[in-house]
Amino acid sequence: MANYFDDNEDLQFYMDRGLDWAPIVGLVEQDFRIPGGYASLDEARAAYRDILGMVGEFAAEQIAPKSMAIDAKGVHLKDGEGHLAPETDALFEQIKGLDLHGLALPRELGGIGCPAVVHFMVCELMARADNVVMTHYNFYSGIALMLLLYSVHEGSTTFDREQRVITGTRFQPEIAEILRGDAWGSMDITEPDAGSDMAALKARAEQDEEGNWFITGQKIFLTSGHGKHHIVIARTEPDKPGLGGLSLFHVPAYEDMPDGSRRRIAVIDRLEEKLGHHGSATAAVSFDRAPGRLIGKRGEGFQLMLLLMNNARVGVGFESIGACEAAYRKAKAYAAERRSMGKSIDRHEMIADFLDEMQTEILGLRALAMQCAYHEELHQRTKMQGVLDTDPDSIERARVLKQAKRHANRARRLTPLLKYIASEKAVEMSRKCIQILGGAGYVREYGAEKLLRDAMVLPIYEGTSQIQSLMAMKDAMSGIMRNPQRFLTRVAQARWRSLSALDALERRVARLTSLTLAAQQHLIQRTAADKLRGLGKHKITEWSKEFFQNWDPKRDFSYAMLHAERLTRLMADTAIVEILLEQSRKHPERRSILERWLERAEPRCNALYEEITTRGDRLLAQLRDQQQEDEAASGR
Repeated sequence: MANYFDDNEDLQFYMDRGLDWAPIVGLVEQDFRIPGGYASLDEARAAYRDILGMVGEFAAEQIAPKSMAIDAKGVHLKDGEGHLAPETDALFEQIKGLDLHGLALPRELGGIGCPAVVHFMVCELMARADNVVMTHYNFYSGIALMLLLYSVHEGSTTFDREQRVITGTRFQPEIAEILRGDAWGSMDITEPDAGSDMAALKARAEQDEEGNWFITGQKIFLTSGHGKHHIVIARTEPDKPGLGGLSLFHVPAYEDMPDGSRRRIAVIDRLEEKLGHHGSATAAVSFDRAPGRLIGKRGEGFQLMLLLMNNARVGVGFESIGACEAAYRKAKAYAAERRSMGKSIDRHEMIADFLDEMQTEILGLRALAMQCAYHEELHQRTKMQGVLDTDPDSIERARVLKQAKRHANRARRLTPLLKYIASEKAVEMSRKCIQILGGAGYVREYGAEKLLRDAMVLPIYEGTSQIQSLMAMKDAMSGIMRNPQRFLTRVAQARWRSLSALDALERRVARLTSLTLAAQQHLIQRTAADKLRGLGKHKITEWSKEFFQNWDPKRDFSYAMLHAERLTRLMADTAIVEILLEQSRKHPERRSILERWLERAEPRCNALYEEITTRGDRLLAQLRDQQQEDEAASGR
């Protein structure tokens, strides 16, 4: 019987020994003091392993065989409601019976109480079987978890500190409905004239004299947007442009009446026809003074939406790895059977190299994803623990929150790298899968072309690859400007390790780290030089203020923005080899994975460095000329 967990040694490595489960499980289980909880770390891990084994079998035996039918039948809009394929509905009845919607929710709210890391591993297993099913699944459990986190953030969740359990939470009825499998939700951000530029959002929220909120506007490209519980970002301060005027709301899209009918509050305008994800409902939804409940405080919308999106981006990373795994397994199985020129094509040098590259990259991507999920979870849970268990002004709370911030910084650095590189590799590997299958890959019967169609959205939704690159670049540049001395220390340490480390692999990793830091140094020096050249337009008395204070990222970071994707690839490669090096110190059998990754990363990183340090002036000059022409034209 097929099982996507049992046949994956790398996933089992992380479950058995590749992650330090003790800190996470200790926080989840409140040091094993929760009534009815697990009694020990070993008992908890054994339970998690059983869940992953169950989901691995379910994904292989139930989801994967229905994938082609789900794609062929798609979704449709009838009588104002979105309808999925019958096969999808049947699968979610099974998922409902397995209680998987509450996987990472606390037991006292009806959940199973697993760490979020286990939830992400489940997402990978489902995505390997079918991206659409995994995505829709995430808008059950993911929305329920976010409603809980938002309630904790705003202080509307209560706790029994002695029993160490939640006694009530603001969105408890909605969470219970989702955990039963009776409803799901969506993230409502994008509008017809505003996508990545959230400052341009126009949907508005107005408050009446009694304090009730009403939301008006249209949101588009909503994955699973035919669901009930919408988390909507809208403008509450019409006189305050930009991100500071946005707030976040929970808006139910419909109400189920006692007679079994449904009263629509928000209208589904259409379900999009897409290149891929045919079985997923991507909706445009209009709100016309729809009642909503403010989440957090007015003006916190952007910060709260980032909390939701950061978790979603980690989820897309695992989803992308599932897609990579599906492409690799399909290509490998076909190549082992397809014979050409007297041998199976996996024995031909080029195809063997393709397969080795795909396998190596999956191992590296998963190492990055696990670290990212691990630190994001420790950030959230440590922060919550610090708030609940200590006095507001105590030294202990300050210490715990400082520890949480360290995990947050690590997760913030890794998340855009994961979202970028994993989603791009999902497209690349799906394309290679088609190439290895040849003509069979191009026809629908074999399913390879579906993998590519479904993968194409991964570098787009939850923040495009370009947005991830800009985030990674700006964080790197800002870090250097905030603390140049620490950056120079890192440069010196990496160079020293590249020469003096006793381990040859450590020297190679340090050389890649040095190369990435040198690229960042070049970008910051070039940015500063461009800024200095621009001081001629100002009076000498204004130079100090202009250089040290008046920085405009859109103007002053143009050279760095041009190379943001190249820098992100460099940083991703470096992050992965550093993680694999750390693993190899604890688990010597992982050294071969590090060697394989370095073998492929070193030449491409050298090429990326050369591009960053030698290209761009001509294009930037052309763009500046065009900008000046536009400004002159608008002035006329």
